[in-house]
Amino acid sequence: MAKNNKIVKYKKPLSINIGVVIFAIIIIYVLFNLFVYLTSDQIAEYEVQQGTIATNNIYKGLIIRDEEIVNTDQSGLINYYLRNGSRASVNDVIYSVDTDGSISNEITSASKDGSTLSTAELNSLSEKIDTFTSTYHPNDFYDVYSFKNDINSQLSQTLNTTALNDLSDQVNTAIGNGTFFKNTTATPGIVLYYVDGFEGLTVDSFTPDKLDPTTYSKTTLNTRTEVAAGDPAYKLVKSEDWNIIISISSSLADQLIEDNYIKVRFCKDNQTANATYSILKKDDNYYLNLAFTNSMVRYASERYMNVELLLDEQSGLKIPNSAITEKDFYAVPKEYFTQGDDSSDYSLLVQTSNGDKKSVELVTPTIYYETDTAFYIDDETVKSGDSVVKNDSSSTYTIGTDTATLQGVYNINKGYAVFKQINIIYQNEEYAIVETGTAYGVALYDHIALDGSKVQEDQLIIK
Repeated sequence: MAKNNKIVKYKKPLSINIGVVIFAIIIIYVLFNLFVYLTSDQIAEYEVQQGTIATNNIYKGLIIRDEEIVNTDQSGLINYYLRNGSRASVNDVIYSVDTDGSISNEITSASKDGSTLSTAELNSLSEKIDTFTSTYHPNDFYDVYSFKNDINSQLSQTLNTTALNDLSDQVNTAIGNGTFFKNTTATPGIVLYYVDGFEGLTVDSFTPDKLDPTTYSKTTLNTRTEVAAGDPAYKLVKSEDWNIIISISSSLADQLIEDNYIKVRFCKDNQTANATYSILKKDDNYYLNLAFTNSMVRYASERYMNVELLLDEQSGLKIPNSAITEKDFYAVPKEYFTQGDDSSDYSLLVQTSNGDKKSVELVTPTIYYETDTAFYIDDETVKSGDSVVKNDSSSTYTIGTDTATLQGVYNINKGYAVFKQINIIYQNEEYAIVETGTAYGVALYDHIALDGSKVQEDQLIIK
């Protein structure tokens, strides 16, 4: 019997390794997401936090006081004995005039010897220097010369008083001969040794140009050694009532119009005081008149001062201005919305037509905001020109008849962008404070798009 030598090749059945397939799918998925990530605009996010914005309410103000210039009746060499900005009682010796100069020269010579200063007087000078250096700002450089003169004058007048007492016998003789005159105050007040032309200024008579410190200048009186009859010798502030005038915006004027009381911080020494105030208007500009009944002596040597109005801080949800955007909406009257028996969602009956045959379609739009009379919706489920029918009525309303624009941010909690309206309470250059708990609005700890201009409604967000 013959043998069959034909060999048939065995076909191995196809075998699929499920592990390799899964790995390949994962690689493809990763590569796809990497491609999308690299080719898409990256949306940075911001978590909404509770916060506050402290308003910068620091202003430079013009000080107005009840000031009287006192002129001298004699000509000769002059010496001062009372420290600038100190209180003078009736008959206190303020200055002396020596017509022949002999006693004045001795007083001046004695005032150059600082060894006679007491510890208390040295401490007073040291405290004054410390206060100035701790509050000095480069923008107020003009204060440096005034401060230098004040220190020199205080030192000189302290030593002058000591010298005057030591020369009492010679002084009494010169007074008897009519060559030496001790001048005293007739009324009590604060003694100041400068004039600047603002002495007659009042709250009613000030002009806007007076608020500009860059053009301000004053004449120091107690650095002179000689005077003529009729020259200003000093000036006296006779009342503790004083005012600060500052220029303000119309919006701040509106904010303050309902009250007449405010707390103020003086930037020079961080002291605070309460003031009554009034709003003044001149040439379409607004000015705040702060009226004080104490603390005047602390700032008697100042004509201009930086003050901070301690208004309430604005608090709420704090979001960056870059996140804020706008979106247009249809404002549809509430009476055209209906609620189903088994749903609390508001729906619209949109009228459709097929030839002569008309029917209605129930759609449920997303509501973004509401007023007393209308709901705000977008074009997701309806478009401009659509007619909606009032339930159980033949009345219709055309979508697009009324529109409105809302400010808001894009919420990205769910991985896609959803517009949320906001009500801004206060806003500065970087952040806004918005109301909390608003219906259809942003909430605490929501994640929002940091740049609202780069996002559109329903856009997928790759984090």
